Amino acid sequence: MAREPHLPLPGLAALVLLALARAASGSTALQALTSPLGPVVNLGFAAFAGNDTSPAGQPHSSVTFFGNIPYAQPPVGNLRFRAPRPLDETIRDPSRVPISDARDWGAPCIQQPAQVGIGSEDCLKLNIWKPSSASGSSKLPVIVYFHGGGFFAGSPLGFPFFDWLSQNQGIVAVSVAYRLNLLGFLGGAAVAADGDLNAGLRDQRAALEWVQRNIHRFGGDPDEVTIAGESAGAASVVMQMVAFGGSKPPVFKRAIVQSIGFGPTPTSEEVEDTFKNVSAVVGCSGRDVMRCLRNASIGAIVSAINHASVPPVVEGPGGFLPDLPSHLIASGRFNSVGLIGGHCTNDGRTFVGGTPAQFNSEGDIRILLFPRYSGVSAATIQRAFELYPAPDAAGSPFKTQYERASQMAQDIVLGCMDLQLVQALTSRGVDNVFAFRWNSPHAVLFEETPFEGVMHTSDLYFLFDGTVRLPNALNSFKAFNESEARLSQEAIGFWTSFISSGNPSTENVPARINWAPFSSNSSSNTTVAAHSRIVLERGSDGGTQTNTVIESIPEVEFERCKFWMSTDVTAETRV
Repeated sequence: MAREPHLPLPGLAALVLLALARAASGSTALQALTSPLGPVVNLGFAAFAGNDTSPAGQPHSSVTFFGNIPYAQPPVGNLRFRAPRPLDETIRDPSRVPISDARDWGAPCIQQPAQVGIGSEDCLKLNIWKPSSASGSSKLPVIVYFHGGGFFAGSPLGFPFFDWLSQNQGIVAVSVAYRLNLLGFLGGAAVAADGDLNAGLRDQRAALEWVQRNIHRFGGDPDEVTIAGESAGAASVVMQMVAFGGSKPPVFKRAIVQSIGFGPTPTSEEVEDTFKNVSAVVGCSGRDVMRCLRNASIGAIVSAINHASVPPVVEGPGGFLPDLPSHLIASGRFNSVGLIGGHCTNDGRTFVGGTPAQFNSEGDIRILLFPRYSGVSAATIQRAFELYPAPDAAGSPFKTQYERASQMAQDIVLGCMDLQLVQALTSRGVDNVFAFRWNSPHAVLFEETPFEGVMHTSDLYFLFDGTVRLPNALNSFKAFNESEARLSQEAIGFWTSFISSGNPSTENVPARINWAPFSSNSSSNTTVAAHSRIVLERGSDGGTQTNTVIESIPEVEFERCKFWMSTDVTAETRV
């Protein structure tokens, strides 16, 4: 197998070499291997024994899981704060390929809050689910999932794809661990001079390139890859779409973004201040600061992680992230791909900064909401108050200041960047662009804070089998009731159909409702104005179907989002 070149290379040269690597891997016939551990997939340079699982009552929906598969060299020692380095994928002796036990998950990347012994710096691993019957010639569409968690927490552990594949045996799923917080996103002039900015985003890209080279061995088709994520995972998807300002062809065909969540992206001054603070906590200074940081103990790094929040940074021209994502989208510097984009009805209530009782006036909104976006001007805040009328104003849609504030919190990025994306893609002529609003709450969180309504992560609860918590990559589950299970099945059907065909309705069974594209003006059960979206909502227990419908996107949303996504305002919110 041809060895993957180390990036960065000139864009065309890198793509040519990647194509040669794929061609070589596809032409290499490899012997079938067996292991008492489980089914084996042979990559030539390595082989992995996975774990077969047949869902209860579905013996014909067997899924094989492979975990803890490295996609790059361990980013430790001299590779700390550098872009991921490729593995040696040379096939030296096809008759003697080592088989690794891949029946379990890899360790999560180090989280925040951090603790020595929880998570690992050697975490550039991915996980794969394939139909047990899939072979190297199956050419099934692939989903690659990036977890959320604010770029400082989270792990693939909370996002199992068994349900997706047991429901749709026509896909292969991949989830990716990537470096978080300062190990993934430490910025500054010193890092740029002796390292790589946005290493965590480059980890994701390296995983996608690994998929291009190797996923066919698991039955996947590298030409039919969809990337997906929620919150910071959705922000990751956006950042992969705008990577290099769209100057390099994408290594995926479609994308799914749910509740895009990030920001404010730090200014260059803030980035330098963070670097100084991190260096001071670790105990590094002087001309060899990067060498010192690379030689620092993991205990010192953990201490620094607990003193700093380090998100992705803007790199400037020629970088992986050359500008704010909103500016790259607005200026057309992004890759055109098919898209599902949307958000939860009340995403903003998770980030508004307080409880309903704390919001009684515009002053409370200024104090509780806007400090999160310290760069927002007084003029922008005043215009926001005009666009979101006070509860006592004639015709105001808001009953309370809390509702008013949480809608602002949502629209700044969570509720408007998806609308910016679907509009930008549609204006380019991309026809498989679909919008959604999730309108059923996370059942467990709703019991704890019912005033949050359909809060952030509500969609994940249904898409990932009742996920409840994800602290330090540990998770628990709550079994679905009847109506929750029905909505879960419907949503997974839409998502997997889009992965398979580019259309969320084509393979969704039972096909109760047709999810029309964003620019369409009709569906199978109703006629709506152009620019429609689906609203996913559970039905009643004892009923036979969900309450999912198609709706026209209200004009007021376009007006508000035009404001928040304008380049002048995003220069202040830095999204």
